[in-house]
Amino acid sequence: MNYSSLFIIGCGDIGMRVGAAIAAMSIKVFGFSRGNKFPHDTTSSGITLSHYDLDILESSPAPDFKGAPLLYLAPPPGGGKSDTRVANFLVTIKPGFEPAKVIYMSTTSVYGECGDDTITEERAVNPSNHTALRRYDAEQRFRLWCSEHSVPLVILRVSGIYGPGRIPMQRIHSREPLLNEIEAGYTNRIHSDDLTQICIAAIEKGEDGDIFNISDGETNKMNDYFNAITDLMGVDRLPQVTLEEGRKVMSPLMLSYMTESRKVSNRRMLDRLGITLKYPTMLEGLKVSL
Repeated sequence: MNYSSLFIIGCGDIGMRVGAAIAAMSIKVFGFSRGNKFPHDTTSSGITLSHYDLDILESSPAPDFKGAPLLYLAPPPGGGKSDTRVANFLVTIKPGFEPAKVIYMSTTSVYGECGDDTITEERAVNPSNHTALRRYDAEQRFRLWCSEHSVPLVILRVSGIYGPGRIPMQRIHSREPLLNEIEAGYTNRIHSDDLTQICIAAIEKGEDGDIFNISDGETNKMNDYFNAITDLMGVDRLPQVTLEEGRKVMSPLMLSYMTESRKVSNRRMLDRLGITLKYPTMLEGLKVSL
């Protein structure tokens, strides 16, 4: 990697994985999180960790990123249609302190409902819920700022992340119902180990204006995901309800999550970033995650 340092904003599970891998290359890694607790053992990670609350504009000025790439992983705040954290962050970057490159982690939710279509990066966005609107707002804010400051921008539109510590055990234990298979939408996933190597490849190889759909390339229904988990656990599968029943027992966001359909192509990611997936199927990934 042709950098001597890396900055990670929103240094949670994925940030710690990426940071530790890059620190092992003898590259200085600086991670920032709004909390004081980190999801991994920090003593051996090789990452210099700091508190940074993006909800408070005056909390602290942005670091001097000059000459280093910036991996922005912080999620938007809850509520509203704008990512105020990105807005707060960008105004704190002093002139001359701009990063060499920004890699922003967005989500495939910005595409909205896509039916049976295979979704490439050329697909027009159509965010249909507030979560997706906040993600697209963040994309737009980074585009504008990076254009004004001549900073290359790479956007990763990530599908559902799963892996150790990311399995929805609470939903399984509480026996919350799923939408029936006929009415449920198609979904896509990526294992946290694979997402880690993809982030590193994007830092190394991503070019200005690049957008990558991040997925293992396998498309199935949400029911398939939960059925695979419960089958591997040896417990009963979750009950299923109709769409009409789901409107009564599910939150609007969960219902949207269950009904929106996307079949995401990962061809550009594989080809341009040179990715060989460790877990190209959901079942392979789940077996090492439970």
